[in-house]
Amino acid sequence: MAVTIERIGNTVDQIGEGPVWDVGEGALYRIDAERGEIFRLQPADGSVRSWKVEGRHIGSFALRRGGGAVLATNHGLELFDFDSGKLTMIAYPEGKLPHTRFNDGKVDSRGRFVVGEINLKGEAVGRFYRLDADLKWTRLGEGVACFNGPCFSPDGRTLYYSDTTADTIFACDYDPETGRASNRRVFAKTTELGGSPDGCTVDAQGRVWPALVRAGQVGCFAPDGRLERVIKVPPKHVSATMFGGPNLDELYITSIGSALGGMLQTNEADGGLYVIRGLGVKGKPEPRFAG
Repeated sequence: MAVTIERIGNTVDQIGEGPVWDVGEGALYRIDAERGEIFRLQPADGSVRSWKVEGRHIGSFALRRGGGAVLATNHGLELFDFDSGKLTMIAYPEGKLPHTRFNDGKVDSRGRFVVGEINLKGEAVGRFYRLDADLKWTRLGEGVACFNGPCFSPDGRTLYYSDTTADTIFACDYDPETGRASNRRVFAKTTELGGSPDGCTVDAQGRVWPALVRAGQVGCFAPDGRLERVIKVPPKHVSATMFGGPNLDELYITSIGSALGGMLQTNEADGGLYVIRGLGVKGKPEPRFAG
C-alpha cells in the first residue's frame, strides 16, 4: 500500500500541538496552544467541536478517566470541565520561573501525567514533573530548555522526551510501579536531519516517531536509536505526531502556522492538520489521566 498524506479541513493553527487519539470515543483531540483552544475531530463524520480556554496558553493536555481534562498552561497545572468551561487550579510546582511556562505532556501506563517546561529564552533551566492521580506532583528531572514529545515504550519502562533546543531525544528508565525516572541518556540526535525533535509518539513495536520541526519531516527511530526512515510532509514546521484511526494505523500530524515573531518562515501548508496512511505500522492506545 502506498503512503498517502491528506490535509484534514482547512484550519490554520497558530501552534498546532498535542494530538491525542481517544480509543473510546474514536476521536482525535488536539490544541492550538497559542489561541488556548482544544479541538475534537470525529473522523467518522468529519464533525469538529472546540473549546476556548480564555487567558491561557495551553502547552499540552490529557483527557481524564472521569471526564474533562488536565491542562498544562502558562498558569500551571489545571483541571478543565468541558461542559461548564470551569478551570480548577492544581498548582504550579515549585513556582514559575522567569520566561518559563509549561509545555508538552503525556500520560503513562498507570494514568499519571508527565509534563515539562519551556524557557522562552532558550536557557536550560526547565523542569519536568509527574502528576499523580491524587493531584500530587513529583519532580522527575531538570536542565531542559524546551521539553517536548514525552512518550513511553510499549512496556512502559522507557520514557522518551525531546529537548527541541538541543536537537536531542533523550531516554530514561521509567518504573511503572513508582513513576520514577532515572538513567537519562541520549537516544538520538536530529541535527543532521535539518530539524529539531518536537512532539513524538511510539508505535506498538517500540519505534519512536518524532515530528522534525523546521525540516518538514517525520522521523522513525528503532528502539536502539537507529534511524529507520524519514517521511517528508507538506508543513515545514510539523509539530507533533499521534497514531489513530479505528486500527491505530493512521499517523496524525499537527503543525505551526505562526511565524512566532519572525523565528519561523512558514509555508501555506503550515498550521494544517494532516493524516498519513499506508505506513504499515500500528500505534498503541493512549491512556487517560487517572486523576
